[in-house]
Amino acid sequence: MIRLAHGDTVLGIDPEVGNIPLWRVGGRHPLHAAPWRGEAEVQEDASLPLVNRRLAGDFLCMPFGRDDVEDDPIHGLPANTRWEVTREDVAHAEFRLLARPRGATVTKRVQIVGPVLLQTHVIEGGAGEVTLAHHPMSRMAEGGRLSFSPKRAALTDPQPQYAGHNLWALNQLRGDLHLDREDGGQWDLHEYPAGHRVEDFAILVEARGATLGWTVLMRNAEDDMLVVLKDARLLPVTMLWVSNGGRDFSPWNGRHTGVLGIEDGCAAGGIGLRGAIADNRIKAFGVPTTIGLGPRHVIPHAMVSLPRPPGWSEVVAVTQSDETLTLTERSGATISVPFPDGHFA
Repeated sequence: MIRLAHGDTVLGIDPEVGNIPLWRVGGRHPLHAAPWRGEAEVQEDASLPLVNRRLAGDFLCMPFGRDDVEDDPIHGLPANTRWEVTREDVAHAEFRLLARPRGATVTKRVQIVGPVLLQTHVIEGGAGEVTLAHHPMSRMAEGGRLSFSPKRAALTDPQPQYAGHNLWALNQLRGDLHLDREDGGQWDLHEYPAGHRVEDFAILVEARGATLGWTVLMRNAEDDMLVVLKDARLLPVTMLWVSNGGRDFSPWNGRHTGVLGIEDGCAAGGIGLRGAIADNRIKAFGVPTTIGLGPRHVIPHAMVSLPRPPGWSEVVAVTQSDETLTLTERSGATISVPFPDGHFA
């Protein structure tokens, strides 16, 4: 484990798969690590992809989800193979992926600045088209509430994550953040479905012309906020993975509860790489669902962990200027934290 520290923040990075099993900010633990990471029988089960055996925190997916073009493991080589440390300081580390997915060189820069976790992936060379996404996960003991930057559409996949265990109806395309349920009701995507044992997935398409995209998760029992930030021009969709006890097979065994993945990417949801390369519902908006390898791609991403101010229930704006990130609640109240202007150039 590579350990970084700054102030009261500690970060742990697992170079075997490039994920983040530990991010502690004061007494807060914003990210989730699967309960089976320490179980020998799971870690020795070669039938499970390494990304699932070591499931934790955040990691780079390339491609995102199923690779039905070259048959790489789910979420690609960056999530399943070793990263070499090329530079390490107290609060900053750089890595290079030893594998070369589709001939590309992939490097990772990670830095913590107080409650801010900065990541940048640089992808150089290679050939072909791929999807990609970050895969941060947070766990809630008693659910939570979500706020989003403006979206132009919400979609669900044509096929379920796990048949018979989805709350949201399949193959939807909505112009707002309300999804039809399988039972005929509706679901507001601002709420985590804490009272339902489900495995669900939705895709949110960023508003036209957006630059800074964001999601804010307010966890109820934990009484904190996780802010997830992206360059919406590079990662035009946000995919929400709800894993709340719906998977009853190993290693999940119904115990993976209260988990939400906030997966910002250039992808087409869970339809596989072949479907993302072809015409699809998201491309119909004029939104790319793959990147072309060969040129140099620089993908910045950031997360911020904050206590929830008393009375806050919905964030309506997140803005960045003058080395500061400012969140605005619907009441008009604001909170600001230092944030480097150059990260999202």
